[in-house]
Amino acid sequence: MKSLSFFWLTRGRQRLHWTDVLSYAYLLVGLFVMFAPVLWLVMSSFKTESAIGQFPPTFLPYSQKTVVVAGHDKPLPLFKVAVAGGAPKELAQISRIGIMANMVDPAQPGESVQVNIRDRVPVNELKFATNNYSDLFGKFTFGTYLWNSVFITVVATLLTLLFNSMAAFALSKFQFKGQKAVFLLIIATLMIPPTIILVPVFLVINSVNLLNSLWGVILPAVATPTGVFLLRQYMLTIPDELIEAARMDHASEWRIYWRIVLPLSAPALAVLAIFSVMWRWNDFLLPLIVLSKSEFFTLQLALNAFQGELNTQWHYLLAMTVITLLPITLVFAFLQRYITTGIASAGVK
Repeated sequence: MKSLSFFWLTRGRQRLHWTDVLSYAYLLVGLFVMFAPVLWLVMSSFKTESAIGQFPPTFLPYSQKTVVVAGHDKPLPLFKVAVAGGAPKELAQISRIGIMANMVDPAQPGESVQVNIRDRVPVNELKFATNNYSDLFGKFTFGTYLWNSVFITVVATLLTLLFNSMAAFALSKFQFKGQKAVFLLIIATLMIPPTIILVPVFLVINSVNLLNSLWGVILPAVATPTGVFLLRQYMLTIPDELIEAARMDHASEWRIYWRIVLPLSAPALAVLAIFSVMWRWNDFLLPLIVLSKSEFFTLQLALNAFQGELNTQWHYLLAMTVITLLPITLVFAFLQRYITTGIASAGVK
């Protein structure tokens, strides 16, 4: 209820102030710019292959209506043909040569007429091609691609949380010579674009025989400077007195890290988990150079495989794109509140 009442707040007491109108107009434009392409993608994923190629394009999944005509094995496309001196008639197309089409009246299939294609309009109907999604599991190894993406995302996220939190714990709670230099060196790697280190990463993966292995995608991206920085800044807010009290009780450093520091760092860990899921799920470049066999492809590589040199199956490509967007959208929608909370807490000290 509080969130709904927020949308009705106005600056003016009894009527809208001009700033209210400007604010709502700005929000509506931003909402349209952000979600209109996504809605168009979702609706296009329910279009048939022929409907996607229609011009001008339509937002709703309209497809040309077909009719069964006696003497023909397959349903024929239906057109509305303008008749001189009379109302338009619905005729089915038998064949087409150039700009002339051979058409027949479904009610009188024995008589065919020649019609110029400029004198006809396709008869469209609203039809959701749900088979675009069902065929993904029947014609393609979509389940394998989905499992590969889920496995890489989950395992890489867990390892990222473990290694980054251990490094952050050492950099925030231990005092040793060169501590700041090590931290600055880790942060400095943010200035190196990932494309520059692709060749060294490939050579290392090849030398340890991890090509065409899911672990070859997981291990190179386990340690991230962003995660170390975020967790270190948050762990600095944890009182050192808690650590000293645990050490006085003869708790080991691992026990302190596992039982005290990690539970208190849960908001920052949740933020890093969200970022890691988005990074790993949407990663394309690293799997592209590591994985060459189709049985190890992720969803992103499978999407790229649908784009052929001569023919692209756009209806399947759009359907798989929607399925690929769903998990990351749900994760972000349910956990987005932890992003602002964790980032704000990490910047306290």
